[in-house]
Amino acid sequence: MTPAVLPGRVRGFARRRVLAVLIATSAALAAAAAAGWYSSGARTAQHARAERDACALAPADPASPHPGMAWVPGGRFEFGDDVYPEERPPRAVDVAGFWIDRTEVTNDEFARFVRETGYVTVAEREVDAAAHPGLPPEMRRPGAVVFTMPNEVRGGGDVSQWWRYVPGAQWRHPGGPGTGVTGRGAWPVVAVAWEDAQAYARWKGRRLPTEREWEWAALGARAQAPRDPAQPAAANTWQGLFPVANSADDGFVGLAPVGCYAANALGVFDMIGNAWELTADAWRPDHAGDPAPVGDVAPPRDASAPARVIKGGSYLCAPNYCRRYRAGARQPQEADLATAHVGFRTVLDAPGPGGAR
Repeated sequence: MTPAVLPGRVRGFARRRVLAVLIATSAALAAAAAAGWYSSGARTAQHARAERDACALAPADPASPHPGMAWVPGGRFEFGDDVYPEERPPRAVDVAGFWIDRTEVTNDEFARFVRETGYVTVAEREVDAAAHPGLPPEMRRPGAVVFTMPNEVRGGGDVSQWWRYVPGAQWRHPGGPGTGVTGRGAWPVVAVAWEDAQAYARWKGRRLPTEREWEWAALGARAQAPRDPAQPAAANTWQGLFPVANSADDGFVGLAPVGCYAANALGVFDMIGNAWELTADAWRPDHAGDPAPVGDVAPPRDASAPARVIKGGSYLCAPNYCRRYRAGARQPQEADLATAHVGFRTVLDAPGPGGAR
C-alpha cells in the first residue's frame, strides 16, 4: 500500500480533482459518521462511546509569563530525516528561542475566538470557483474532507475508498452533518484551513510555527534526540491494518483529547500523532531547495502558496501506510482545504525565562 496520508494537490487529491465518487457517497458518509464520528463499524462505534472526552493535563508552571505555553530554547540541529524522499536531505539549521502552545488548539479555544470575532472558517464558505474552476456544483458547497473506515479496500492507491468530501463538514461538525463537538471542548480543533489557523494566531498575538521550529520543539530542543522510525507507544496513532482494522490499543479510535499521552522533554503534548499540525511554511518537495540553512532561522514563506507543510502525523498513521509519526516527517496540505485530521498550535516571539532569547 502506498505510504501516504491525505495529501494536498501534490498527490493528486486537490479539491479541483476530487472524483465524482466522493460526492455521490457524501450523504451515506454523513450517516456513518454520525454513528462513529470519524469511522463506521459497530465495534468502532462501541469503542468510541467508551473513550474519554478529556484528559488531565500536568499543571503548567504558575510562574510562567505565558500560561499554556512552553519555552523552547534556541539551538542547532539536523533538520529533516531520511525515511521518505520529501524529508531529505537532513541538514544543520539554527533556530532561535520561542514559546509554543503546550497542546494543539482545542475546540473550546477556537470557539472563544469565533464568539469574540464572528470569524467564519473556510469550510463554512462557498468554494472560490475562480480559484478552483471546473468543480461540479456539489464541490462548491461549503464542506471538508472526512475519513470513514471502509469494510474492504480494493487497491491501495484509491484514497476515495476512505476519504470523502462532505458538504456541511466544518470545525463544529468535523464528521459532517449529524456530528458535533459538544462535550469535546478539550479535543483538538480540526476541519480548519491554513487561513483559519493564521487568523486565530493573529487574534492571540502569535503566529504559526515554521517547519524548523516545529521540528525542533518536537525533538524536545535536543540536538541528539533519538530518531526512531518505529511506531511510538505513547502517541495517538493507528494500531492495525490501515484503513480496515483499528484495534485502538492506544485507547482511541479517532482523535483524542489533548494531553492524554506523556509530554516531551519541554512539557509539550501530542506533537507526534493525534492531529497533523499546520505550519507557516509553503510546501517544498524536499529540503534541497531551502535557503542557506545555518544562520537562517526564518526561511521565506509565500503567503499565496497553494500547499503548506504539515507535521507530526495523526491518528491515521500506521506502519503499513503512513510512517510519519516522527519529528522529521512532513506532508503537503492544500491551503484552502479543511480536513478532519489536521489541526494546529501557535508560537510566540518573546523573551524566555530570565530574558533568554
